[in-house]
Amino acid sequence: MPDAPHDDARPWTPLGTVTTLGSYLPRRCGIATFTHDLTEALAGAATDVDVQAIAMNDRAEGYRYGPRVAFEINENRLAEYRLAADFLNMSPAGVLCLQHEYGIYGGDHGAHVLELLRRVRLPVVTTLHTILKDPNERQKEVLTQLAEQVDRLVVMADRAFTFLTDIYRVPQHKIALIPHGIHDVPFVDPAFYKDQFGVAGKKVIITFGLLSPGKGLEHMIEALPAVTKRHPDAVYIILGATHPGILAHSGEDYRIGLQQRAKELGVEDHIKWFNKFVEIDELLEFLGSADVYVTPYLNEAQITSGTLAYALGAGKATVSTPYWHAQELLADGRGKLVPFQNPDGLAKAINELFDKEVDRHAIRKAAYTHTRPMTWANVARQYLDVFRQVREERRANPKPLAAAPVSPHTTPDGDELPEVKLDHLRMLTDSCGVIAHAKATVPDRASGYRLDDNARALVAVLTAQDFAATADRFEERLDMIASRYLSFIDHAFDRGTGRFRNHMGYDRAWDADPYSEDAHGRAIRALGETVARSNLLGHRTLAARLFQDALDACETFEHPHGWAYSLIGIHAYLRRYSGDTHAKAVRETLAHRLFAAFRDRGADDWPWPSDTLTYTAARLPQALLMSGRWMFNNEMIQQALRSLDFLNHVQTGDNGQFAPIGTHGWYPRGGHKARFDQLPMEAGGSIDANLEAFRVTNREHYLQRAHRCLQWFLGDNDLRQPLYDQTTGGCFDKLNPEGVDENQSADATVSWLLSLLSMHEHALAQDQDRAANAARAHNQSQGEGSDDGRPATTPTITPNVQPPTPRSSTTSV
Repeated sequence: MPDAPHDDARPWTPLGTVTTLGSYLPRRCGIATFTHDLTEALAGAATDVDVQAIAMNDRAEGYRYGPRVAFEINENRLAEYRLAADFLNMSPAGVLCLQHEYGIYGGDHGAHVLELLRRVRLPVVTTLHTILKDPNERQKEVLTQLAEQVDRLVVMADRAFTFLTDIYRVPQHKIALIPHGIHDVPFVDPAFYKDQFGVAGKKVIITFGLLSPGKGLEHMIEALPAVTKRHPDAVYIILGATHPGILAHSGEDYRIGLQQRAKELGVEDHIKWFNKFVEIDELLEFLGSADVYVTPYLNEAQITSGTLAYALGAGKATVSTPYWHAQELLADGRGKLVPFQNPDGLAKAINELFDKEVDRHAIRKAAYTHTRPMTWANVARQYLDVFRQVREERRANPKPLAAAPVSPHTTPDGDELPEVKLDHLRMLTDSCGVIAHAKATVPDRASGYRLDDNARALVAVLTAQDFAATADRFEERLDMIASRYLSFIDHAFDRGTGRFRNHMGYDRAWDADPYSEDAHGRAIRALGETVARSNLLGHRTLAARLFQDALDACETFEHPHGWAYSLIGIHAYLRRYSGDTHAKAVRETLAHRLFAAFRDRGADDWPWPSDTLTYTAARLPQALLMSGRWMFNNEMIQQALRSLDFLNHVQTGDNGQFAPIGTHGWYPRGGHKARFDQLPMEAGGSIDANLEAFRVTNREHYLQRAHRCLQWFLGDNDLRQPLYDQTTGGCFDKLNPEGVDENQSADATVSWLLSLLSMHEHALAQDQDRAANAARAHNQSQGEGSDDGRPATTPTITPNVQPPTPRSSTTSV
């Protein structure tokens, strides 16, 4: 951690990995083409973002996907949706962009995809390719549930926006309008491409896409005699394979029926059939050869048409029936609309375009100009903007799980505490010390060793001697593990400067990093606790010598955190050697510096010694409380309580849960509190500070606050996800907007252990106090009085302090 906070400006949120999910090429369907094109456009528009795809399979053997596809789902296997969610949750933080069409997902009307959405922790942006105006009950239920689960719905037409708000009751703020993407092609004369398709010198009409009865091609064929009578050089290109679903059900019956009808009408020589699924480059050449593009769909229920978007993007004069998407795209002179199932209307519109070349070119130009903002590069940038918006929104308003998986060892009141389990700390510890980081639960040797981790681990094992499970106590003596940590601290001390080095590589070489005030202060705490707690004289002797050698440097520190950590360590040392005048003198100096910083730099609405609340903020009032208590300085106590109350107010969530200030921006004065990323050390610091406040004031709400902070580890947090791993005894690194970071570092694990041990120590102290009070009461009832001449309870200082309200308590990144 830095000794001083970084710049107060709110940071930009990186996107991490963007994952698209839908059918994917080489699968033959329009959604597959869209997903592929969008994925590649995103990769091209954001070179600093990793882009991958999850492909939906409609057959058991799947497809031969390219390297962009990272995972596959069999659409009919519900378990694979769950596995996909697990796969996404293991991936780097990012965004899921899901393509929705009822038919590409398994279950009743595609309901299987809801299982994935319930489990995935990433923000989700869903592109809706079908929105029904008159859905049946189940169709409406599936789409409504999907809308509730995702962060944003993308639609490609204004009418789709209206359908969602009016029919499905989706809030407007949850909908984004982004047009269907098109390929950026030049505006060229159709004659340029005609010869390669054998239609040079012809007037070319084209329809492309997967063939199915809903496309209405029979009506265009029936219009062809009237067209060819007036323009004998007209030719109609029908490009596309039969839809796989139709092919599997009825083979080529639809295509054969169209060919028979053309023969009956005498226009078979004016139709060129290309029964194939073409790649994008060839498709654009086919489109380039067309003078007129036709979509004769049978009814209005087509909210999006990729083929229509591609045709207009290529600058084609278009004739279409008035389905919903066509009504919007062909408005304002960008094409011609004709009634449904009306061959005469089709023939008339096409003949007019062939007759009036000037009008045809005007329509072409209007279509081409209108669609320039729809190029895939522009569309990708709009999607990326939405992705960033939902990432920011998720940070400010995280999506919790359905229920809090609170540890079974802990009651809501905190009456029972989990056992102290040191398994993961042992796993991270080798003959040198505790390894700093882990990849999941496996020690990451490349991370080396840090002084502050070893210092805090030393405090943890010394405290755990009274509370660790029996297996932990006897598997390996804890004092042997403590020896390694103490040896590391001793080796870290640079006797030439009186300072501690902080980071050692796995190769046992010290980094040349500047000395850290924080790490030095934590080492002072570990040495003080060793002096106070260790049962081994050798440990106490070495710790006391190191403590004395390192103490003078604390007076040179410039930052409140360094003072605070040092003060906490000095108070631990003074528990055993209360008469050490040098230690008390340094305590006096640092305590007054910390008190002056609170007093001189704070204000009524911001009682804090800096303009930004940053990491382990609770350690500052904790240190000042300790100092005021043992130096009998009531002003210090009042200031510390006032500042702690302020901090507790800031770090309380909407439901009363502990919600620590996130590292992603911290909390600048007059600004916004960062919601994420939340660190375990914040909960640990708040537990110790509130327990200290309870000891000073005997006010129950401080004790309750400490319990709420411990519950943060166990699932009572913004995302209702536990950070403590009961299987390993470790703790996840942090709470992100998408969930927990599943690496279990030394810092996080030791933070959990120290937090739990603080609560165990407090519970033990309360039990001992109750037993002592009961004994005194019994003695007094027997007329014996107190055996030590002291009152039954220790007087406490209870100043009347009200928590201030910060000027801005708005929570966001």
